[in-house]
Amino acid sequence: MSVTRRNNRISPLFLGIAAVTAVAGWAVWTGFAEQTGFAVFLFVTGAWVVSLCLHEYAHARTALHSGDLSVEAKGYLTLDPLKYTHALLSIVLPVLFVIMGGIGLPGGAVYIERGRISGRWKHSLISAAGPLTNVLFAVVCTAPFWLGGLDGVPLAFRFALGFLALLQVTAAILNFLPVPGLDGYGVVEPWLPYRIRRQVEPFAPFGLLAVFGLLWVPEVNAVFFDAVDAVLRGLGVGEVETYCGLDVYRFWQEWFGDQDPGCAALLNG
Repeated sequence: MSVTRRNNRISPLFLGIAAVTAVAGWAVWTGFAEQTGFAVFLFVTGAWVVSLCLHEYAHARTALHSGDLSVEAKGYLTLDPLKYTHALLSIVLPVLFVIMGGIGLPGGAVYIERGRISGRWKHSLISAAGPLTNVLFAVVCTAPFWLGGLDGVPLAFRFALGFLALLQVTAAILNFLPVPGLDGYGVVEPWLPYRIRRQVEPFAPFGLLAVFGLLWVPEVNAVFFDAVDAVLRGLGVGEVETYCGLDVYRFWQEWFGDQDPGCAALLNG
């Protein structure tokens, strides 16, 4: 097998994650799982990791076609989450934030050798490719809602899709913020004067931390989630789906009697 084919082959780890996601989704849809919450947890977490891998793959694939052939040798085209430059930032932390806070944390981008790429538009497109994948994922997740195709969709699966859509929308909005260190800044950076880019560069590692620090400010948090809610409503997803989706996802709350009785009544009714 040639080196190129090996570096482009989809990794067994990604296929395993996708398989677990599919089986968990089937269990939620059919009601096969004895513990619906645990099946929802596996389905949403697996789908979220798949979307993170596709996010990074989109960066790498766009960079490849823009002139950075090094992404093949680095294994970025295999969709293997362990191949990414910042596996902790790209995969582990986003999953932990979903579990703890129910928010789609942007992952760390793959390492692109920008010196191999010429043209400002190409640099902007490489940065935009990742969050655009989250946008596409959100559109697919919400298709039953905005197409009016919810008839026959089990309520638990509907809740899971609503929560998964929330994660994709929050990730897309956060990623598109023009803050150093995030993809949104990568979109506008090629168009900024060199002097400004040099001045901003030292702050890039702290951009994401600054964003989450601001989200602790109640007024900023309210504006952010109002924007998220507006997007979700436009896609046909209601507050019940996102709220109960998060509530069911946190299946461990049932052990402590902390699950919302309204969501439980809907599922059991």
